[in-house]
Amino acid sequence: MQPALPLSGLTILAVEDSHFAAEALRLLCHRSGAKLRRTETLEAARSHLDLYRPDAVVVDLSLPDGSGAALIAELTADAPGPVVIAASGDPSGREAALAAGAHGFMEKPLDSLALFQQMLLQHLPDRQRPPEDEALPPPDPFSLREDLSRAATLATDAQPHSAPARYLAGFVSGIARSSGDTPLEQAARSAADSAEGLDRMKRLILTRLAGSTGAF
Repeated sequence: MQPALPLSGLTILAVEDSHFAAEALRLLCHRSGAKLRRTETLEAARSHLDLYRPDAVVVDLSLPDGSGAALIAELTADAPGPVVIAASGDPSGREAALAAGAHGFMEKPLDSLALFQQMLLQHLPDRQRPPEDEALPPPDPFSLREDLSRAATLATDAQPHSAPARYLAGFVSGIARSSGDTPLEQAARSAADSAEGLDRMKRLILTRLAGSTGAF
């Protein structure tokens, strides 16, 4: 009989709007023995949490309907509660996430099995099995295409210096960072407050989609 995996039997809720990042989390959970559930917005996460109590919650800091830090504060206001881990492609979000009460912070791309397991195991004293480390396959490329298609739709009406543009820039920056697309990540950094940057990001997104048949 093979020994149980480090996170065997646990349920993890991912509050994550990116299909690509969610697919990476699914691989991490699968290799760790945990079951993954997912919501894409704060509203959906709160509705889910009214009915279910996961063992851990991984919260993206930038969501379509607000900051993940607000949900982190709610989840950690009372004890005992789930282990709450923040995730973001922007390392500057670490301080705000920890200040909100997060037990840990993972910087995207989410590709370290050992880090993922250790982040949770250190807050689960009944779990003594050490984390494992192994190379993970890349996330399904179709999940990246779904994210880029969504970004292209959002970019249609986005205007610089607006809340939708700031959300879009953060979303694209995250998926670009996770997929190793440096030019797109650089364009996204200036897209929120620059018409030129926003236009460049739109063109790059359309170029990625036009040049893809489902694989990147």
